[in-house]
Amino acid sequence: MQTLHSRITHIKYEKREVTFNSSFSLYFFYAILTPDDNNIKELIPKAGEHMMKVYLLKDVEKVGMAGEVIKVADGYGQNYLLPRKLGIEVTAANESFYKKKEKQIEHRKEVINSKTSMLAEKISSIKLTLKRKMHDDGKLYGAVAPSEIVEALAEKGVSVTKSQVEFNKSIKVKGNHEVIIKLSSSLKPTISVTIVPE
Repeated sequence: MQTLHSRITHIKYEKREVTFNSSFSLYFFYAILTPDDNNIKELIPKAGEHMMKVYLLKDVEKVGMAGEVIKVADGYGQNYLLPRKLGIEVTAANESFYKKKEKQIEHRKEVINSKTSMLAEKISSIKLTLKRKMHDDGKLYGAVAPSEIVEALAEKGVSVTKSQVEFNKSIKVKGNHEVIIKLSSSLKPTISVTIVPE
């Protein structure tokens, strides 16, 4: 009967030789580094599988973001990323083009993030006052609409869309209220809105 230690496999990856038992360690080595288990840019190939470079066209969870050049196992790239048009294969012929494009996108993201952060700070400092018709008890004839917030912000030099305006609850009475302006999934500054009678 063949013992576990008598069945040895040698795998080379990045000039490092890894020796382990093929009946257990080979499976373990691959399983712990699949995209589902680790947020990694370079996916380790199975024994004998080659690596390939891919320029991502869309964000792929736990793999990379759109505009990045990543390394993945050849099978993963050819059988998953490319057929689904999630990326384009980077070859020796087009590598310089996509590397340059990657740097441009990284710079653009940095600029956008910086401008968005500055806009969030500006929005947080804004206080709006809206004049509305209301009943004697302070209740409005109708709830404040997102378009009213958009117009009021535009007068302050801030441009947002109606879909970016979020109410914790409808504004139907006079007084002070807070309204969220969603700039991104992580940046949601709030503004102070005061409703007064006309």
